[in-house]
Amino acid sequence: MQATRPLLYKGFVGRSVDEFKRLSHIVFSLEGIQGAKAPYELHDFRSPTSVQDCKVMSDVEIGGASNAHLDWVTSPPPSSPIPPPSPNSPGYARFHGTISTQLPKDRPDIKRSGYAAFRTRDRPPTVFGRSLFNIDPYVYLAMRVKSDGRSYFVNVQTESVVPTDLHQHRLFVKKPGEWETLLIKWNDFVRTNHGYVVEPQTEIMRQKVKSIGVGLTDRIPGPFELCIERMWATNDESEGDGVVDLSSSSSSRAMPKQVVVDDEMAAAAPPKEGKLKTKQGQKIAWGSK
Repeated sequence: MQATRPLLYKGFVGRSVDEFKRLSHIVFSLEGIQGAKAPYELHDFRSPTSVQDCKVMSDVEIGGASNAHLDWVTSPPPSSPIPPPSPNSPGYARFHGTISTQLPKDRPDIKRSGYAAFRTRDRPPTVFGRSLFNIDPYVYLAMRVKSDGRSYFVNVQTESVVPTDLHQHRLFVKKPGEWETLLIKWNDFVRTNHGYVVEPQTEIMRQKVKSIGVGLTDRIPGPFELCIERMWATNDESEGDGVVDLSSSSSSRAMPKQVVVDDEMAAAAPPKEGKLKTKQGQKIAWGSK
C-alpha cells in the first residue's frame, strides 16, 4: 500500500493563509448561524495543472487490460460550433480510456476485472492541521459534466473510522453528449465497503471529506469518455439543470453496480459479480436506504 502523494501546488504558508481566509470568511459572514450562501469550490479543471491534482486508477493495477487517462483539454474558440463547458471557460478535463474484462493470465485469484476511476488527491496539511473539505453547510454536490451516457459513479471518501468506506451515488445524466450541471444531495449517497452496502447506513462525515472522484464499473468492454469542468458544493438549486430525484421512476429502477476502487481505498476487485448488494445478498435500490 502506498501513501497518496499530497498536492504540491502551494507551499505550507500559502495553504495556511488560504485556509485562514476561508475560516475568517465563515466567521464574519455568520455562515455558522445563517447558513452558507456562496458556493464552495471543491475542484475545478479550468487550468492545465488541475489534472495533476488527481489520481487515475484502473484494473491494470491487478493485471487487467483496461486503461484510463485524465487529460486537460482547451475549450473551443468562440467561433467554433462546439459549445464550451461554460462561458469564458479556458478548459476542462477529459476522463477517457477503454474498459476490458480480460482476466490476467498469471492471477488465478482475480475473478473479475473491468474498471476505471479517478479521484482528487489528499489535500496537504496547513498550520490548522490536516486539510479536509467541510461540506456541512451545503445540501448539494454540483458537477459540470458531459457524459457518454455510461453508468458512472460519484465516489466520496471521508476520514472515516473504516478507511475503505466510500459513499457512492450514480451519476445520472439527462443529456448524454451535452454539457449539463448535475446536483446530487449529499444525504443521498450510499455508504459502501469493497463494493457492498454497509449496514447500518450512516451519513457522510460532512466536515471531513478527503476526496471526490468518479468511477466506471459497468464492465461493458469498449471506449468511454466523461468530460468534467468543475465540482463544488452549493445550496442554490438554480445552479443546476436538475436535481437527482430518488423517488423518480428512472432513478428507483437503476440499481448501482459494485464499485471497484484502488488499493488505497479498498482491495483490488470485489469478490463477487452482480448489482450493489448487502452482505446478506439483498439488492439495493437508490430509494431504499
